[in-house]
Amino acid sequence: MSADNQALLDNFIDHLWLEDGLSKNTLQSYRLDLDAFAGWLLQTENKHLDQAVQADIQQYLAVRFPQSKPRSISRLIASLRRFYRHALREGRITVDPTLQIDSPKLPRSLPKSLNEEEVEALLNAPDTVQPIGMRDRAMLELLYACGLRVSELVGLKVMEVSLQEGVIRVTGKGSKTRLVPMGEEAVEWLGQYLKTSRPEILQKRLSDSLFVTQRGEAMTRQAFWYLIKRYALLAGIHKPMSPHVLRHAFATHLLNHGADLRVVQLLLGHADISTTQIYTHVARERLKQLHAIHHPRG
Repeated sequence: MSADNQALLDNFIDHLWLEDGLSKNTLQSYRLDLDAFAGWLLQTENKHLDQAVQADIQQYLAVRFPQSKPRSISRLIASLRRFYRHALREGRITVDPTLQIDSPKLPRSLPKSLNEEEVEALLNAPDTVQPIGMRDRAMLELLYACGLRVSELVGLKVMEVSLQEGVIRVTGKGSKTRLVPMGEEAVEWLGQYLKTSRPEILQKRLSDSLFVTQRGEAMTRQAFWYLIKRYALLAGIHKPMSPHVLRHAFATHLLNHGADLRVVQLLLGHADISTTQIYTHVARERLKQLHAIHHPRG
């Protein structure tokens, strides 16, 4: 990459980090998209990023479209749009080349989820006689009870947990914090883990992370992904499995049991309720049952 392009990108990424507090993963996604476009633009048109016009972007999208999924193209356009709007505000360009570029319409896909029996089987899978099993049970209970993102779960600190109040302080996207109730089951398992298993795992080593490994380090997202897949197989669950599936189950089961959509939005840490509304499709059968029971012509 040319020095000019590198300077433009660094300035943009620094802006996103300072102003919006975006996560490392999100910043990396922006950088990868823009790196690829910058390389193509320099090689094909011999232009820097701040010299691109609408036709260049349309040509690049035409090249990328056959080999990419609509969601990837949509993310790419969002990256380009945000970059050029920033460049326009900074006075580096006079015309935004993405102004007339439309994003592809994405199908509204329903989140994958588990039913309540499957969740129960998954939570019961760890061997809680072992310290590691107790830790894993506490993690699964907390993930399901609070609807956390995996990054939020592994990022929890001991000081962010209040067993007495039954809440945790969660740092979500954009470094926004929220208080989430745990429920009695999660409080019970977490209390047992903190009292017995965590000290055994740490072996007198010090850590401020809530969930730790046998090396005394914080649990990683990748390690927990492996654990949840292994426990799903032990529980006889053969659906595609990830920590996010338990987050979806949390939201779906809350709505199935009559929770208000805005309450679920707050618990999940969604900035916009439109993100939460997808769960109303998942809970549609519950709404039909309520209508049949309570409506005079149900």
